[in-house]
Amino acid sequence: MAKLLILANSDVGLYKFRRELVEELLKKHEVFISLPGGEYISELIELGCKFIDTPISRRGTNLITDFMLLVRYKKIIGQVKPDAVLTFTIKPNVYGGIICRRLKTPYIANITGLGTALENGGALQMMALFLYRMAMEKARCVFVQNEENFDFVTTKGIVRGRCRLIPGSGVNLDYFRPLDYPDDSSIEFLYISRIMKEKGIDQYLDAAEHIRDKYPNAKFHILGSCEGAYEDKLNEMHSRGIVKYHGMQSDVRKFHQISHCTIHPSYYPEGMSNVLLESAACGRPIITTSRSGCKEAVADGLNGFLVEQRNSRDLIEKIERFMKLDNESKKRMGLAGREKIAAEFDRKRVIEAYLSEIGEISIEQYI
Repeated sequence: MAKLLILANSDVGLYKFRRELVEELLKKHEVFISLPGGEYISELIELGCKFIDTPISRRGTNLITDFMLLVRYKKIIGQVKPDAVLTFTIKPNVYGGIICRRLKTPYIANITGLGTALENGGALQMMALFLYRMAMEKARCVFVQNEENFDFVTTKGIVRGRCRLIPGSGVNLDYFRPLDYPDDSSIEFLYISRIMKEKGIDQYLDAAEHIRDKYPNAKFHILGSCEGAYEDKLNEMHSRGIVKYHGMQSDVRKFHQISHCTIHPSYYPEGMSNVLLESAACGRPIITTSRSGCKEAVADGLNGFLVEQRNSRDLIEKIERFMKLDNESKKRMGLAGREKIAAEFDRKRVIEAYLSEIGEISIEQYI
């Protein structure tokens, strides 16, 4: 039985968005997972994974901390001696890729988003480009989640070998099923995301304040972990009845059950927004920004609306446009979204892509 090692930065992402892939890999492989501890580790171990606790500062830029991660990866790969390594997200991609290249271990990377360092330019971009080129040079395959990211990594020379476009992490169409559309006695909107500036929380709160004053039957829900900078503001707006803050939720489907529309005003460098894929799969219209990683889930005017990034006024106008639709038209938008997701974003397509690439590595090892 071949050994596979997965390097990731979060148990939540690995379990919620890649569990089906892990289950498929476990049928024929011994699977080791290297990532920080968390609430879903026990579930991953129960599936059959062998867990290696690996602390990662996800958003930090401390060079000493990052160097220690590089050292840890060298030790882990040296001890496990995997037949192939799968890496996800920026730091596992970069530091795991550098070590795999040095140890001549086959590896497959998944660029789940470019990150602000690559998008913003300047000296930090130059350093990030240097590290990414070094890390990706010997990758057997690099998966990229949207066309703009694909163009960026190929034109900038980050990936010079095999590069494949996949539909994000895909969505489990059996788990996220079409839900009955609610009546229109009230119109319920959902924001599901980390509560941070780049995810468009300011625009959502601006819209909630404006719309609630004009349309008392509109309700604005917020789900997700909160950065400290927004905690007081959320509590204050919650106490005034402008929004309803529910905190982090392990199962969002019960909120989709009551919702009419998901709003995701993000301008974060997404690979592909799982929030949008899951919402549309449940038969819910979506309002999101016209940027890569978000716009792919929307046929503008058919299953939702696109808005300009960082533009509260445009968001308010699109919400009002949605609210003026009759309930049957809203329902048809949701059903159109489900059809689009089923046709383009089935998670089975992602799993098939991985099995194909891992199969190529396995064949090479026996030649």
